[in-house]
Amino acid sequence: MLEPNAASLIPQKPPFVMIDRLLDCDEALTRTDTRVRAENIFVKNGEFREPGLIETIAQTAAARVGWLARLQNQPVPVGYIGAVNDLEIFALPAVGELLETELKIETQIFDVILVSGEIRCRDAVVARCKLKIFLSSTPQSNPKSNP
Repeated sequence: MLEPNAASLIPQKPPFVMIDRLLDCDEALTRTDTRVRAENIFVKNGEFREPGLIETIAQTAAARVGWLARLQNQPVPVGYIGAVNDLEIFALPAVGELLETELKIETQIFDVILVSGEIRCRDAVVARCKLKIFLSSTPQSNPKSNP
């Protein structure tokens, strides 16, 4: 595990934080995990809903950007979702489940990153999609992002 508090790497604040820990991160692959909690804003009738699954993948991408910026002692740029493609939802995880998200970088051209993300629960894929993310040259103003 690289960072036990992944929220320190992303611009989102509670109650909108969807990831708990950064497990692995390099130029090509990033992994995070999170426990589905009843108080999560995307939980309805005991299930973690579709928008939360998409946001979990997006926040895994944000954690990657935050981690790499931290390693280079650079300000963390803010990312914006430009497109969600090829979204597949296979199951809605229940409260209490542990989710692991894996993000692969397909390509990065200047400030545009194309990623594919997959969320697993108990070794079964529950969701996957591709995201187009635009990075802003204006860094986030999150004092936690710089140790």
